[in-house]
Amino acid sequence: MEPVLNVTLNNGVEMPQLGFGVFKVPDNQATDAVLSALEVGYRSIDTAALYRNEPGVGKAIAQSGIARGELFVTSKVWNSDQGYDSTLAAYDASLARLGVDYLDLYLIHWPTPARDLYRDTWRALESLLADGRVRAIGVSNFHPEHIQRLLDEYDVVPAVNQIELHPELQQAQLREFDAAHGIVTEAWSPLARATVLTDPVLTSIAERLGVTSAQVVLRWHLQLGNVVIPKSVRPARIAENFDVFGFELTEADLKQIATLDGGRRTGPDPDQL
Repeated sequence: MEPVLNVTLNNGVEMPQLGFGVFKVPDNQATDAVLSALEVGYRSIDTAALYRNEPGVGKAIAQSGIARGELFVTSKVWNSDQGYDSTLAAYDASLARLGVDYLDLYLIHWPTPARDLYRDTWRALESLLADGRVRAIGVSNFHPEHIQRLLDEYDVVPAVNQIELHPELQQAQLREFDAAHGIVTEAWSPLARATVLTDPVLTSIAERLGVTSAQVVLRWHLQLGNVVIPKSVRPARIAENFDVFGFELTEADLKQIATLDGGRRTGPDPDQL
């Protein structure tokens, strides 16, 4: 199996392009799931305060025997913790739950524009970065107008924008905006919670290549240049999702998948949360 490639963030930090997500993984299952992922070869783990599984993730990191410097660990500040001082406290709490001394990436989980606190939250993230307590900072679920306010008012350009992204929600304009500003786009719900996997376009490509529909979709993300974080608690599926480097989609495949974009979300609209 070929190794995972890294993407270089806009501050020079390298991030694995394929990582492991733990959204909706209960804390009592998170340790085994993350250990399975690390055993397969994943080195990037994405969690969040909201997921309430940082302790389980931390146990896996501790038990894995893998040096901390070989792992890329992401967490996120939740909406109720936004604001300058509360974000700094939330960061400390995440570190304590994970049992680590620093994060590789810390994200604002949602812009929650109605509360209009994400600028103060960003200022706190900039402070953490300047103090060397986190290696990179970014945002999640931000639309261009949310990011533009940060670009206009603050010094640090977000390194990552983690958004819902899958064949039925391809977000081309947002990806173009990110790329134009040196921001890496990272896909959550990359398989649309498995709802796209029976689509005839994907199943026909998968059959031709001798892979699964999920592998086709993950390969599509990688070839678009997205960072992608599939999640599962099943060891066989965890391994399958990692085995996406031995084949390549053709231009014709990519054009076919492009036709699936219908703007369908599986999660909330960032403007309405």
